[in-house]
Amino acid sequence: QVQLVESGGGSVQPGGSLRLSCVASGFTFNFNYYAMYWYRHPPGKERELVASITSGGALTNYADSVKGRFTISRDNARNTVYLQMNSLRPEDTAVYYCKARRNYDTLEYWGKGTLVTVSS
Repeated sequence: QVQLVESGGGSVQPGGSLRLSCVASGFTFNFNYYAMYWYRHPPGKERELVASITSGGALTNYADSVKGRFTISRDNARNTVYLQMNSLRPEDTAVYYCKARRNYDTLEYWGKGTLVTVSS
């Protein structure tokens, strides 16, 4: 059974930083074949795509709201994707989820999320 487990969330003051991690596991899961995504679901709002990275890590993409502040990266040897979040703002408060999407079809897996709270 494939599992994605996020960690690294917590409470931070505005201007602070956090690094989220998402570890993928499962004996049938080849991390190298999956593009990875970070989404977030702010309270009272729609879920939104925050960042994505291709399976090899060559290409990344970001929502306009986080460009220049967040960085997505991956370590395929560790089956892990990261989201480095700097200069955090109260509006970054959300549950953050990672998603894996296989390159050649629509198979997807989701994690259960980790809560990030930015408040003074």
